[in-house]
Amino acid sequence: MTAAILGFALFSLLVAMAPGPDTLLVLRNCLRGGRRTGGATALGAAAGSLAWGIAAALGLAAALQRWDAAFTVVRLAGAAYLVFLGAQVLWAQRRAGAAAVEVPDEGGQAPGVGEAFRQGLLSCLLNPKVGVFFVAVVPQFLPEGGEGGSALGTTLLFGAVDAAVAGVWLLLVAAGATRLLGWLRRPRVHRNLERTTGGVLVALGVGTAVEG
Repeated sequence: MTAAILGFALFSLLVAMAPGPDTLLVLRNCLRGGRRTGGATALGAAAGSLAWGIAAALGLAAALQRWDAAFTVVRLAGAAYLVFLGAQVLWAQRRAGAAAVEVPDEGGQAPGVGEAFRQGLLSCLLNPKVGVFFVAVVPQFLPEGGEGGSALGTTLLFGAVDAAVAGVWLLLVAAGATRLLGWLRRPRVHRNLERTTGGVLVALGVGTAVEG
């Protein structure tokens, strides 16, 4: 069992390290509000992953995968949320125009800790691929002969492991970004990073919406 947990943890780490919406949100919120804001975003994403793990253990994620209409609704909601976040970034940059960009921790621009947590949570909850990940991957690590309550408990354990791995990785991303804030907040760097982040979020949203 220990080997299965370690193997799943390593697999979860590889998945978490792949750049995605959660990582982009953590980086952007670090830039806007510092380490606490980025850390709150990371914890929100980890909480969303844990929720998907619980849903997988209860069979909800598998049901969602089989129910095409519900899966499509969640997928499109997630896509719309990503486009919304990206459009916010691009609109803010457009309003800034050619003027010098101030350090984005003033004037209420930076999200509060609660708002940052909610953004990370929704980013993960509205991504049905996380649920599909549990449905497709967890059974490969379950001990042979595990049924009923045993399989339920093991799936819940794996959900907690995945949430912990994702949370630790994203917190490390936030810590690393915090060390670079002086450079990242230079007007030209900040402006280009915001535009790139906004464009990528919109592209991810559109890609999620149009994929079959």
